[in-house]
Amino acid sequence: MFDLSLEKVRFAVVQLIALVLSIAVHEFGHAIAADRLGDGTPRHQGRVTLNPLVHADPIGTLLFPLVGLLAGGFIFGWGRPVMVNPLAFTRKLRMKISHMLVAAAGPAMNVLLATLLTILLAVLAGTGVLSPAHPIFAGIYSAIVLNWILAFFNLIPCPPLDGGAVLAGLLPDRHSNVIDFLNQYGLVILILLLISGLIGYLLAPAIWIAKATTGLALDVAL
Repeated sequence: MFDLSLEKVRFAVVQLIALVLSIAVHEFGHAIAADRLGDGTPRHQGRVTLNPLVHADPIGTLLFPLVGLLAGGFIFGWGRPVMVNPLAFTRKLRMKISHMLVAAAGPAMNVLLATLLTILLAVLAGTGVLSPAHPIFAGIYSAIVLNWILAFFNLIPCPPLDGGAVLAGLLPDRHSNVIDFLNQYGLVILILLLISGLIGYLLAPAIWIAKATTGLALDVAL
C-alpha cells in the first residue's frame, strides 16, 4: 500500500534525486573510462557527460525506484547501460584488463562522489551552515549511504553487474571456467540473493563505511 503522506513523498523525492544523480555519475564513469581507453562509442552516443537526463532510464531510474519508495520498499534502480566496443580499446592493455577498468570506473565514481559529499557535509556542519536536524543534512547523508551501496552492489561478481567484468580481469586465464559459469548463471544468482535477503549481508559493509567515514569527518569538523 502506498504512503502518500507529505513526509513520505518528500523523502521519496529526495531519495529519487540522489539516485538519479548517483546513477548519472556511475554511468559517466564507464563512459569516460572507455573513451580514455580509445573507444569512441560512448562519446558518439553523447554519454561522456554528467547530464542525468542522458543516463536516466524512464523505468529503471524513475518509475521503478519511485514506486518502491512510496510502497515502503527497498530503493532499487538502474540507468541506461553505456555501450562499449572492446575491439576499439587501446592495444597497450589486454582487452580483459581494459574491460575491467571500464567496469570498475562506475563503482569508483560512486566512491568518489560519496567521499566528496562526506567532505561537503563536514564543511557545512563545521561552519554552522547546517545542523544534523536540517532536512538538507539528512538528504546529503542519504546520498552518501546510497553511493556506497551502489558501489558495493555493482561490484558483486555476478554478470551483468560490473563485478563480473572486474573478476574476469583479475582472475588468471586458467580460471576462465569460473567466468563462463558466472556469465551463464550470474543473473540467477543475483535474483536469488535479492529474493533471499542475503543481499543485505553483502551490502552491510557499505552502510558501515558510510556511517564510519561520515562520523569521523563530522568529529574532525566539529
